[in-house]
Amino acid sequence: MPDLQTSLKAVQDTIGNQHPSPVRLVAVSKTVSAEVIKETYNLGQRLFGENRIDVLKEKVETLPADIEWHFIGNIQSRKINDIVACSSMIHSVGSIDQIKKIDSVAIAQHKAVKFLIQVNISLEEVKSGFTSTAAFDAIKIAMQCKKAVCVGLMTMAPFGANEDDLHDIFSKLRMLRDELALEFDCELTELSMGMSNDYQIALEEGATLVRVGSAIFKGL
Repeated sequence: MPDLQTSLKAVQDTIGNQHPSPVRLVAVSKTVSAEVIKETYNLGQRLFGENRIDVLKEKVETLPADIEWHFIGNIQSRKINDIVACSSMIHSVGSIDQIKKIDSVAIAQHKAVKFLIQVNISLEEVKSGFTSTAAFDAIKIAMQCKKAVCVGLMTMAPFGANEDDLHDIFSKLRMLRDELALEFDCELTELSMGMSNDYQIALEEGATLVRVGSAIFKGL
């Protein structure tokens, strides 16, 4: 069995060595049990990401209350009530209807929830999210929200993309974020980009949140 402490520290060290500004590690725990998450928690990790709301609900009920849960999966409208209730941040907001529904639910729950606009930078047909152009309309709507707060952008690079393409995709998200922040005079501080196979390049391009699972939990 791999040494969880060693693998976690290796990722943390990479983040610390490659990026001078604060970057937060989202430990993607979707493939591991509550027991493994608790062990990771005991090593000091507090931020975890899940992609299935039914699994997240179970883990929220059994794990320490000070864990910061991020929802990183596809959003189903009928499950937004539970997603808002269980999450500190929602990474994968990919439609105007989702923005409006999340804000409506947050108002009803008297809960401020942060979210990220998902942008399909690479224009992959199999991926959800706004185009770069449509992101302007999304931010315009997001700025009207009462309880849901848009804090930045998220993207996923194509599986198997080469280094040049990864740099291009992640830099385009950063530049889009800067353009949106200037256009709407708003703070969009977060860039969620980079996973186990490409987070080092995402760090070089300005990621503030990296979503790393297999590099920490592989084999557990």
